[in-house]
Amino acid sequence: MFPITGLRLLLPAIVPSWRFFDAVSASPRLDYALLPGENAMAQQWHAFRPRPAVLPVGTMLRRLFWNPDWNESLFLVSLSERLMHAASPEAVAHSQRELLLRVARHLDRDGLAYRGDCLQIRLRLVTREEREGEIIYLSAPCPINGLLEA
Repeated sequence: MFPITGLRLLLPAIVPSWRFFDAVSASPRLDYALLPGENAMAQQWHAFRPRPAVLPVGTMLRRLFWNPDWNESLFLVSLSERLMHAASPEAVAHSQRELLLRVARHLDRDGLAYRGDCLQIRLRLVTREEREGEIIYLSAPCPINGLLEA
């Protein structure tokens, strides 16, 4: 009797139910711009961690067991949603700070930014039909050096 009961309890974890989604809505996308100073205007925006168009089978299999970047990307989506809904000033400040900090660390780690640059982020709501999306949040420019040393 145990194997059947155990399997019945384990089955929902193996084959999840997607009924918890009420509707499919727009998805937040995080973009960043590097600025030479705090008073400069963003000229070129870059998608932060864009999703690859094609993944090799080996990469897909490896990601089933080890994918820390995707876990962090899910956390960034949660922070973006908290920022969009603006539950409290503290939640907005925390979400903005975490988003800026994680983007700055990524750019610094990959050598994509000079520490004297300023970082600005924006959030866009993207649907399947509309690739550009609507800009729903734009941060003030923040010095990367200040973010990384805090």
